Amino acid sequence: MTENRVFERILDGANRADPYPLYAELRETPVSLQEDGSYVISTYHEIVALLHDPRISSDRRNLADRFDARTFGAPGQEPAFIALDPPDHDRLRDLAMRHFGPPGAPDRVEGIRPELIEIVTGLIDALAGSRRADLVEAVAYPFPVAVICRLLGVPHEDEPRFHAWSTEIVETVGPGEGDMAERQRRRESATTALNGYLGELAEDRRRAPGDDLLSGLLTHDGDGMSPDEVVSTATLLLIAGHETTVNLIANGMLTLLRHPDVLERLRREPELIVGTVEELLRYEPPVHFPATRVALDDITVGDTTIPRGSPIVLALAAGNRDPDHVHAPERFDPCREANQHLGFGGGIHYCFGAPLARLETQIALGELVRRLRDPTLVTDPPPYRPSSSLRGPRRLLVDFEGVNPAD
Repeated sequence: MTENRVFERILDGANRADPYPLYAELRETPVSLQEDGSYVISTYHEIVALLHDPRISSDRRNLADRFDARTFGAPGQEPAFIALDPPDHDRLRDLAMRHFGPPGAPDRVEGIRPELIEIVTGLIDALAGSRRADLVEAVAYPFPVAVICRLLGVPHEDEPRFHAWSTEIVETVGPGEGDMAERQRRRESATTALNGYLGELAEDRRRAPGDDLLSGLLTHDGDGMSPDEVVSTATLLLIAGHETTVNLIANGMLTLLRHPDVLERLRREPELIVGTVEELLRYEPPVHFPATRVALDDITVGDTTIPRGSPIVLALAAGNRDPDHVHAPERFDPCREANQHLGFGGGIHYCFGAPLARLETQIALGELVRRLRDPTLVTDPPPYRPSSSLRGPRRLLVDFEGVNPAD
């Protein structure tokens, strides 16, 4: 089977439940040219090198003229900093980080730990009296959504409004199946609606600033963001701030239920939750392919030269299980030492929200393991969301004998 056919099968929704055998096949050809002209990189060391290579652009406007940028996920609106290169990327990311995390706001994430515990406790309390629940609907989705909305200053009553927009954007982004023009139309329509909503919210915060992140982006002194940059940054943080964490929590609970020995040990030794989450980021990462990159020059990777202007897909999930990098990659081991995974990418685009995602997942999984009595999967594998880039269960039905008290 040719390597481009292997990648096509990975994108096929029929293989969403377990793409890892196909990733093993893909790694046999570390750099594989696809029919659309893109190059897929699937081995760990080559991916890491490209993540740190200044000749790789995140701005799809650098694609060669023979490519339609929209085909490779370029938005129709002003790009957020995740889709820009230095110096624009560095300026916008720095401005955002001043209000979100270190070094500008080093205690912001850890400071909301009590609130995170309170939200998760309430969601699990709501399961009391039940014997079956969809843990995506009950915990994995509402928890990170509530958190990022509170941080940004999105009113609680508006959360359902952006849920539909966010889902549409995420499920049509990145490489996938189906009519590309229709996927692009749906994505641009949802992005336009979400940008419009956030533009109105930003104007409200400009007139009456609060202590939320959106107000901080608007009121920064000196070389601050333009109105369009504020909206594109808020859109990025709102979507990336919860969609990947939804998948990480859902993938995590699914993995623990498939490994009851690990689940039971975690119940006895809750301090293992830190290593468990790191191993989940390697073993079942929420992001399988980041946004398509572009070669700014002819780049030689192994025996292949990638021409300037060509699109590049970095198969992070394949690299995470590369046996040339990690011992026994198919084994789930929360005590794995020196776990240098690609769960948050790398280089200048290393995940902006990694500290928050880690903390949210540690709290959510730790509380679910501690409080659900005798949980078991109802359906394995569960149904998956359609996206091949942001992979996770659409639903996760679990039976349990009851809910332990919070205290």
